[in-house]
Amino acid sequence: MLVHKAYKFRIYPTKEQEILIAKTFGCARFVFNHFLAEWERAYRTTGKGLTYKACSSQLTNLKKQFVWLKEVDSIALQTSLKHLSDAYTRFFQK
Repeated sequence: MLVHKAYKFRIYPTKEQEILIAKTFGCARFVFNHFLAEWERAYRTTGKGLTYKACSSQLTNLKKQFVWLKEVDSIALQTSLKHLSDAYTRFFQK
């Protein structure tokens, strides 16, 4: 018999940590939506979407354009790109 256990944790971030968490979520959402629009535009014009690698290289330029993207962890932004790429891959594989 297999027993599954679950643990609940509650965190109590400081005010600075709350701000950083909110900024991280907001920046990740911005990057996801920005590249979603780019991906859809590329698909409408060429019939093919973008790749994760293409979006990742454009992220550097986006950070230069929007300096506030540098305030958060870059891994969170890269992860939102990975999620977008995975969503498109799964959509077209059905």
